[in-house]
This record gives sequence, structure tokens and C-alpha cells, in this order.
Amino acid sequence: MNQDQSDSVGTAVVDEIIDVEEFAKVGRPIPHDRRYRIRIDREHYVVDQPCLTGREILRLAGKTPAEFMLSQKFRGGEVKKIEPDERVDLTRPGVERFMTLPLDPTEGSRDATAKRL
Repeated sequence: MNQDQSDSVGTAVVDEIIDVEEFAKVGRPIPHDRRYRIRIDREHYVVDQPCLTGREILRLAGKTPAEFMLSQKFRGGEVKKIEPDERVDLTRPGVERFMTLPLDPTEGSRDATAKRL
């Protein structure tokens, strides 16, 4: 039996990998107790738990909260900033993918403000 099959009583195999983005695009509910395929920027990653922090998602992509901001895109186009210690539930309806954006290293710096004046 492969990972996409069910046993004789119709129970889904636990090793099934759920593509979160694909489920969200068609509006299907995301099942619990599975492995989840998520997209961060243009890369895909498989995770074993339905809830991750923003920091854990950035770490998957080899990035840190000190250098990158994380945002989550939902079905319909809504985008939400995710804080490093904020928990993200991958089984929440509409979760599509994640995007990172480099932080400006001079953002909020008094030196940077003075240089612009």
C-alpha cells in the first residue's frame, strides 16, 4: 500500500503527505495527524507537526528572524505578518504558503535617519 492509499476499512494511511497549498486552493479541509508539505518562497518542505512557530518556519528555509520577516498568504489573497514566536496552525482553513522578506538592516536606526537628513 503506498502513502496515498487507504486500508480496507477506508482509514487513510498516516504517512500521507498533505500539500497545504493545494488543499487551500481548492478549499478542502486539511486533516490532522499527517505530514504536511508547505511552501516557503519558492521551495517546498515537509514537516511532521500541524503547528509551527514563525521562527521554526524561517529555520526550515535557512533564515533567521533577525534578518527576515515572515508572512503567511491565505486563499483569497490575504497576507498576514507572522511574528517569530507566533504559532501557525497548518490545518487552519485557507493557509496557502509563506513568504520571507529581508529586513532592512538600517530600519529604525538613528544613524540611518541622520544620514538621510
